Amino acid sequence: MNTSRETRAAAWRKSSYSNGGDNNCVEVADGFPEAVPVRDSKDPDGPVLIFTHGVWGAFIGELKQGSRP
Repeated sequence: MNTSRETRAAAWRKSSYSNGGDNNCVEVADGFPEAVPVRDSKDPDGPVLIFTHGVWGAFIGELKQGSRP
């Protein structure tokens, strides 16, 4: 995966919990079978974090359960 080139051309989506005009959220790009690219919606040209599907799924699962450290 050539993350830099591929993520620039990716279709990014915001969280369904984001209100329409709020840019304070993360965006996720679908369509990457081996990874989950994530970026800050306020800085679309900034860094992209790449997670495995397992790690991303565990993170989302914890959020849905409302777990806190």
